[in-house]
Amino acid sequence: MTLSFPAPALAMVERMQAAAAEQPQRAIAFQGSPGANSHRAAGEAAPDYLPLPCYSFEDALEAVRDGRAGCAIIPIENSQHGRVADIHFLLPESGLAIVGEYFMPITHALMALPQEDGTLGPFDAAYSHPQALGQSRHFLRQRGIVPLSHADTAGAAAFVAERGKTNLAAIAPKLAAELYGLEIVEDRVEDAHDNMTRFVLLAREQLDPAGLAGDPAMTTFVFEVKNVPAALYKALGCFATNGVNMTKLESYQKGASFAATTFYADIEGVPGDPRVDTALDELAFQTNEVRLLGSYRQGRKRG
Repeated sequence: MTLSFPAPALAMVERMQAAAAEQPQRAIAFQGSPGANSHRAAGEAAPDYLPLPCYSFEDALEAVRDGRAGCAIIPIENSQHGRVADIHFLLPESGLAIVGEYFMPITHALMALPQEDGTLGPFDAAYSHPQALGQSRHFLRQRGIVPLSHADTAGAAAFVAERGKTNLAAIAPKLAAELYGLEIVEDRVEDAHDNMTRFVLLAREQLDPAGLAGDPAMTTFVFEVKNVPAALYKALGCFATNGVNMTKLESYQKGASFAATTFYADIEGVPGDPRVDTALDELAFQTNEVRLLGSYRQGRKRG
């Protein structure tokens, strides 16, 4: 979907795509234009890989499925703004496995084109990804700047550069200003300076849990509860009684019936551990469906 990128980003996108096409197994797909936080996360989490920018999360996952990339890195949740929209639907449906995680501190900058006299602002609106807008909502509200959604943060910077209007700004990583010829109006505009995003790495094949033995590791899975009283209580009891620590649990509805709820969960430990095996066996008995999405080494110690 190259044509969906703003014009100032196209040349960089095409160069990166060409390099990745020559060595697809070394390519790591990410959503966004060059300079996005996911681009930075790809470089830090997999420095030996070639970044492959994709317009949407679906495109990044498809690149791995089609063999155009060896893996993908996707933001899954933010400490300030919660889960990334649609990811909990996309991951189970992707057919890919989670093989790693990466935690990255997030900082945002307000950037724009200067006026003819070199001054910056005032601004009527700022473009960015909805997550970044949510993480900077107090900053924007205090200055009367209208937040406008864009597909990604760096793409928003490229879009503002393409529009050429000095009353428009973007909220994006500082690197995006360098790449697209914008000037930093103000740095660290995120409302909380302990802002952290968790990314997951996805590949076509799951890691063998046996290879993770002895290392702090996580297992991610989804399960659908039965439509009966205390269904979630019974499901969670499988882990409590077996001493397995659940670090994440989020619900979402699948389909329009609202008859049963699906949950996305992370636990500490991997299959092969007797406690984990027993807990998952009991969970399968208590629920309509359990689907493992992968086991992987912890990127950050829990607790």
